[in-house]
Amino acid sequence: MDEPLTNPIASNTPITPISGIVVVDKPEGVSSMGVCRVVRGKLRTGGAPKRIKVGHGGTLDPLATGVLVVLVGKATKLCDRVMIGEKRYTAGVDLSAFSETDDREGQREEVEVPEPPTGEEIASACARFVGEIMQRPPAYSAMKVNGQRAYKLARAGMAPRLEPRPVVIHACEVISYHWPIATLDIRCGKGTYIRSLARDLGVALGTGGMLASLRRTAVGPFLIDAAVALDDLPQPMSASDLTPAERYLQPESNSEN
Repeated sequence: MDEPLTNPIASNTPITPISGIVVVDKPEGVSSMGVCRVVRGKLRTGGAPKRIKVGHGGTLDPLATGVLVVLVGKATKLCDRVMIGEKRYTAGVDLSAFSETDDREGQREEVEVPEPPTGEEIASACARFVGEIMQRPPAYSAMKVNGQRAYKLARAGMAPRLEPRPVVIHACEVISYHWPIATLDIRCGKGTYIRSLARDLGVALGTGGMLASLRRTAVGPFLIDAAVALDDLPQPMSASDLTPAERYLQPESNSEN
Protein backbone atom coordinates (compact mmCIF):
# COMPACT_ATOMS: atom_id res chain seq x y z
CA MET A 1 0.00 0.00 0.00
CA ASP A 2 1.40 3.47 0.71
CA GLU A 3 5.33 2.88 1.59
CA PRO A 4 8.50 5.15 1.10
CA LEU A 5 9.98 5.50 -2.42
CA THR A 6 12.70 3.00 -3.19
CA ASN A 7 15.90 4.37 -4.65
CA PRO A 8 15.33 5.66 -8.17
CA ILE A 9 17.04 3.78 -10.98
CA ALA A 10 20.21 5.79 -10.60
CA SER A 11 22.63 7.25 -13.09
CA ASN A 12 26.26 8.30 -13.30
CA THR A 13 25.69 9.96 -16.65
CA PRO A 14 25.51 13.74 -17.13
CA ILE A 15 22.18 15.39 -16.29
CA THR A 16 19.73 14.80 -19.10
CA PRO A 17 17.34 17.45 -20.40
CA ILE A 18 14.58 14.82 -20.41
CA SER A 19 12.46 15.50 -17.36
CA GLY A 20 8.83 15.25 -16.36
CA ILE A 21 6.01 13.13 -15.03
CA VAL A 22 3.83 10.37 -16.42
CA VAL A 23 0.89 9.09 -14.38
CA VAL A 24 0.50 5.35 -14.93
CA ASP A 25 -2.49 3.17 -14.10
CA LYS A 26 -0.45 0.35 -12.59
CA PRO A 27 -1.81 -3.10 -13.41
CA GLU A 28 -2.07 -5.91 -10.90
CA GLY A 29 0.93 -8.21 -10.62
CA VAL A 30 3.58 -5.63 -11.52
CA SER A 31 5.79 -3.95 -8.91
CA SER A 32 6.10 -0.18 -8.77
CA MET A 33 9.77 -0.34 -9.72
CA GLY A 34 8.81 -2.74 -12.50
CA VAL A 35 6.68 0.05 -13.98
CA CYS A 36 9.67 2.41 -13.70
CA ARG A 37 11.82 -0.08 -15.61
CA VAL A 38 9.24 -0.26 -18.40
CA VAL A 39 9.15 3.55 -18.66
CA ARG A 40 12.95 3.75 -18.66
CA GLY A 41 13.16 1.12 -21.41
CA LYS A 42 10.68 2.99 -23.59
CA LEU A 43 12.57 6.26 -23.08
CA ARG A 44 15.86 4.61 -23.97
CA THR A 45 14.49 3.34 -27.27
CA GLY A 46 13.33 6.91 -27.84
CA GLY A 47 16.89 8.19 -27.58
CA ALA A 48 17.20 8.93 -23.86
CA PRO A 49 20.53 8.20 -22.16
CA LYS A 50 21.07 4.60 -21.08
CA ARG A 51 20.99 5.40 -17.35
CA ILE A 52 18.37 8.12 -17.15
CA LYS A 53 16.83 8.43 -13.67
CA VAL A 54 13.33 7.07 -13.28
CA GLY A 55 11.58 6.79 -9.89
CA HIS A 56 8.09 6.88 -8.45
CA GLY A 57 6.24 8.93 -5.86
CA GLY A 58 4.89 6.25 -3.53
CA THR A 59 4.85 2.47 -3.76
CA LEU A 60 1.85 0.36 -4.69
CA ASP A 61 2.00 -3.33 -3.76
CA PRO A 62 2.02 -5.73 -6.74
CA LEU A 63 -1.57 -6.79 -5.96
CA ALA A 64 -2.77 -3.17 -6.05
CA THR A 65 -3.70 -1.15 -9.13
CA GLY A 66 -4.15 2.50 -9.94
CA VAL A 67 -2.30 5.79 -9.78
CA LEU A 68 1.49 5.49 -9.82
CA VAL A 69 3.28 8.81 -10.33
CA VAL A 70 6.42 8.09 -12.36
CA LEU A 71 9.12 10.77 -12.15
CA VAL A 72 11.78 11.16 -14.83
CA GLY A 73 15.08 13.02 -14.80
CA LYS A 74 15.16 16.12 -12.61
CA ALA A 75 11.53 15.45 -11.63
CA THR A 76 12.77 12.63 -9.34
CA LYS A 77 13.79 15.42 -6.94
CA LEU A 78 10.08 16.07 -6.38
CA CYS A 79 9.53 12.65 -4.83
CA ASP A 80 8.98 13.91 -1.27
CA ARG A 81 6.54 16.58 -2.43
CA VAL A 82 4.51 14.01 -4.36
CA MET A 83 4.43 11.57 -1.46
CA ILE A 84 3.02 14.06 1.06
CA GLY A 85 -0.10 14.49 -1.07
CA GLU A 86 -3.39 13.02 0.12
CA LYS A 87 -4.05 9.50 -1.22
CA ARG A 88 -7.43 8.08 -2.18
CA TYR A 89 -8.23 4.39 -2.48
CA THR A 90 -11.07 2.04 -3.27
CA ALA A 91 -10.48 -0.99 -1.05
CA GLY A 92 -12.26 -4.33 -0.89
CA VAL A 93 -12.03 -5.76 2.65
CA ASP A 94 -12.71 -9.47 3.21
CA LEU A 95 -14.25 -9.80 6.66
CA SER A 96 -14.28 -13.60 6.68
CA ALA A 97 -10.55 -14.18 7.25
CA PHE A 98 -7.19 -12.80 8.35
CA SER A 99 -3.87 -13.51 6.64
CA GLU A 100 -0.22 -13.24 7.64
CA THR A 101 0.33 -10.56 4.99
CA ASP A 102 -2.97 -8.77 5.74
CA ASP A 103 -4.01 -9.31 2.12
CA ARG A 104 -4.88 -12.19 -0.20
CA GLU A 105 -1.22 -12.87 -1.00
CA GLY A 106 -0.80 -14.64 2.35
CA GLN A 107 -2.34 -17.85 3.63
CA ARG A 108 -5.93 -17.33 4.76
CA GLU A 109 -6.96 -17.91 8.36
CA GLU A 110 -10.72 -18.36 8.27
CA VAL A 111 -12.77 -16.72 11.01
CA GLU A 112 -16.13 -18.09 12.08
CA VAL A 113 -18.63 -15.26 12.36
CA PRO A 114 -21.90 -16.27 14.06
CA GLU A 115 -23.71 -13.37 12.43
CA PRO A 116 -22.23 -11.05 9.79
CA PRO A 117 -22.16 -7.37 10.78
CA THR A 118 -24.67 -5.01 9.23
CA GLY A 119 -23.69 -2.23 6.89
CA GLU A 120 -24.45 0.27 9.63
CA GLU A 121 -22.12 -1.53 12.03
CA ILE A 122 -19.32 -1.49 9.47
CA ALA A 123 -19.86 2.22 8.78
CA SER A 124 -19.76 2.95 12.51
CA ALA A 125 -16.52 0.99 12.92
CA CYS A 126 -14.96 2.78 9.94
CA ALA A 127 -15.76 6.15 11.50
CA ARG A 128 -13.67 5.25 14.56
CA PHE A 129 -10.55 5.15 12.38
CA VAL A 130 -10.99 8.68 10.99
CA GLY A 131 -8.50 11.25 12.28
CA GLU A 132 -4.97 10.80 13.58
CA ILE A 133 -4.61 7.22 14.78
CA MET A 134 -1.84 4.87 15.84
CA GLN A 135 -1.41 2.15 13.23
CA ARG A 136 0.81 -0.95 13.31
CA PRO A 137 2.40 -1.60 9.89
CA PRO A 138 2.07 -5.09 8.40
CA ALA A 139 4.82 -7.58 9.23
CA TYR A 140 5.22 -8.04 5.47
CA SER A 141 6.14 -4.45 4.63
CA ALA A 142 9.17 -2.49 3.49
CA MET A 143 9.68 -0.98 6.94
CA LYS A 144 13.25 -1.44 8.16
CA VAL A 145 14.06 -3.38 11.33
CA ASN A 146 17.71 -3.21 12.39
CA GLY A 147 18.64 -2.33 8.82
CA GLN A 148 16.62 -5.11 7.20
CA ARG A 149 13.28 -4.97 5.41
CA ALA A 150 10.48 -6.38 7.54
CA TYR A 151 9.14 -8.54 4.71
CA LYS A 152 12.52 -10.25 4.30
CA LEU A 153 12.57 -11.14 7.99
CA ALA A 154 8.97 -12.35 7.76
CA ARG A 155 9.75 -14.58 4.78
CA ALA A 156 12.65 -16.05 6.74
CA GLY A 157 10.28 -17.01 9.54
CA MET A 158 11.29 -14.11 11.80
CA ALA A 159 8.25 -11.89 11.36
CA PRO A 160 8.83 -8.73 13.43
CA ARG A 161 6.07 -7.05 15.39
CA LEU A 162 6.37 -3.47 14.28
CA GLU A 163 5.53 -0.66 16.66
CA PRO A 164 2.41 1.42 15.94
CA ARG A 165 3.02 4.86 14.46
CA PRO A 166 0.78 7.87 13.87
CA VAL A 167 -1.04 8.17 10.56
CA VAL A 168 -3.94 10.34 9.41
CA ILE A 169 -7.12 9.01 7.81
CA HIS A 170 -9.30 11.80 6.43
CA ALA A 171 -12.29 9.67 5.47
CA CYS A 172 -13.32 6.01 5.46
CA GLU A 173 -16.76 5.34 4.01
CA VAL A 174 -18.62 2.22 2.92
CA ILE A 175 -19.39 2.23 -0.82
CA SER A 176 -21.02 -1.20 -0.93
CA TYR A 177 -21.33 -4.30 1.21
CA HIS A 178 -22.08 -7.88 0.25
CA TRP A 179 -20.85 -10.30 2.89
CA PRO A 180 -17.98 -10.95 3.26
CA ILE A 181 -16.68 -8.03 1.15
CA ALA A 182 -17.04 -4.43 2.28
CA THR A 183 -15.88 -1.93 -0.34
CA LEU A 184 -14.52 1.27 1.16
CA ASP A 185 -13.62 4.73 -0.12
CA ILE A 186 -10.58 5.89 1.85
CA ARG A 187 -8.72 9.21 1.89
CA CYS A 188 -5.54 9.25 3.93
CA GLY A 189 -2.15 10.82 4.48
CA LYS A 190 1.39 9.64 3.87
CA GLY A 191 2.47 6.34 5.40
CA THR A 192 -0.99 4.81 5.88
CA TYR A 193 -1.21 1.08 5.24
CA ILE A 194 -4.60 0.09 3.87
CA ARG A 195 -3.75 -3.54 4.66
CA SER A 196 -3.40 -2.57 8.31
CA LEU A 197 -6.70 -0.70 8.20
CA ALA A 198 -8.41 -3.80 6.80
CA ARG A 199 -6.92 -5.94 9.57
CA ASP A 200 -7.82 -3.48 12.33
CA LEU A 201 -11.35 -3.03 11.00
CA GLY A 202 -11.88 -6.76 11.32
CA VAL A 203 -10.58 -6.73 14.87
CA ALA A 204 -12.93 -3.87 15.74
CA LEU A 205 -15.91 -5.75 14.27
CA GLY A 206 -15.01 -9.11 15.80
CA THR A 207 -14.68 -10.62 12.31
CA GLY A 208 -11.81 -11.34 9.99
CA GLY A 209 -10.11 -8.51 8.15
CA MET A 210 -7.81 -8.67 5.13
CA LEU A 211 -7.41 -6.72 1.93
CA ALA A 212 -9.07 -8.42 -1.02
CA SER A 213 -8.47 -5.66 -3.57
CA LEU A 214 -6.99 -2.18 -3.71
CA ARG A 215 -7.13 0.56 -6.31
CA ARG A 216 -5.49 3.95 -5.79
CA THR A 217 -7.55 6.64 -7.46
CA ALA A 218 -5.58 9.78 -6.52
CA VAL A 219 -2.25 11.01 -5.19
CA GLY A 220 -2.60 14.72 -4.47
CA PRO A 221 -3.44 16.38 -7.82
CA PHE A 222 -2.69 13.19 -9.81
CA LEU A 223 -6.02 11.51 -10.63
CA ILE A 224 -6.89 8.12 -12.08
CA ASP A 225 -8.80 9.80 -14.94
CA ALA A 226 -5.48 11.18 -16.22
CA ALA A 227 -3.55 7.93 -15.80
CA VAL A 228 -2.30 5.94 -18.79
CA ALA A 229 -2.43 2.15 -18.87
CA LEU A 230 1.04 0.63 -18.89
CA ASP A 231 0.38 -1.15 -22.19
CA ASP A 232 -0.81 2.11 -23.75
CA LEU A 233 2.44 4.01 -23.16
CA PRO A 234 3.98 4.90 -26.53
CA GLN A 235 6.87 2.85 -27.85
CA PRO A 236 9.25 4.57 -27.96
CA MET A 237 8.63 7.36 -25.46
CA SER A 238 10.19 10.81 -25.76
CA ALA A 239 10.27 14.03 -23.76
CA SER A 240 7.02 15.09 -25.45
CA ASP A 241 5.22 12.17 -23.77
CA LEU A 242 6.05 13.54 -20.30
CA THR A 243 4.13 16.28 -18.53
CA PRO A 244 6.24 19.11 -17.05
CA ALA A 245 6.19 18.83 -13.28
CA GLU A 246 5.20 22.49 -12.97
CA ARG A 247 1.74 21.65 -14.36
CA TYR A 248 0.97 19.70 -11.20
CA LEU A 249 3.24 21.10 -8.52
CA GLN A 250 3.78 24.78 -7.81
CA PRO A 251 7.46 25.53 -7.21
CA GLU A 252 8.37 26.18 -3.60
CA SER A 253 8.83 29.87 -2.80
CA ASN A 254 12.20 31.04 -1.49
CA SER A 255 10.85 34.49 -0.59
CA GLU A 256 10.38 35.58 3.01
CA ASN A 257 7.18 37.24 4.18
